Amino acid sequence: MPTIYETIRADIVVAMKARNSAVTLSLRTADAAIQRASLDQSKPIDDALALATLRKAVKNLADAKVEFAKGGRTDLIEANDIEIKLLEKYLPQGLDSAKLEALIVEVIAETGALTKKEMGKVIGALKKRPEAGLIDFGAASKIVQAKLP
Repeated sequence: MPTIYETIRADIVVAMKARNSAVTLSLRTADAAIQRASLDQSKPIDDALALATLRKAVKNLADAKVEFAKGGRTDLIEANDIEIKLLEKYLPQGLDSAKLEALIVEVIAETGALTKKEMGKVIGALKKRPEAGLIDFGAASKIVQAKLP
C-alpha cells in the first residue's frame, strides 16, 4: 500500500496530465511543505510526518479563511474551501467525540491525574498512544479541562 506522500506525488502527475492547474498547484504546495518539514526535522518522509504537515496546512488554510471573511474576500474563501477539501482527502477520519472522551477518561485513570495542573501529563500520554494521529488535540484539551477539577 502506498504511503500518503506517494499518493500525493501520484495524484500530482494525474492532475498535470488532466491539465488541472488548481489541483496541481495545491498538491505541489503540499508536497513542498512535506519535503520542507522532512528537511527541517531531519527525518525521513513517512506517514506521520505527512499527516502532521497536511493537518498543519489545513489548519493554516482554515485560519486564512477566517481572515478572508473579515476582509470580505469571497473569491479567496472559495479557493481555500476547495483546497481544504482536496487536502482532507488525504487525512484519515479523526476520532469522534464519544471515542475521544472515552480515551481521555482512560488516560486520566492511567496517569492518575487529579487536577488541571496535571493536564500536561494527560496530553503527553495521549500523544504517546497509537491513536495519536487521529486525535484533535484542541478538542482533547477542552475535554481534559472539563474532566479535571
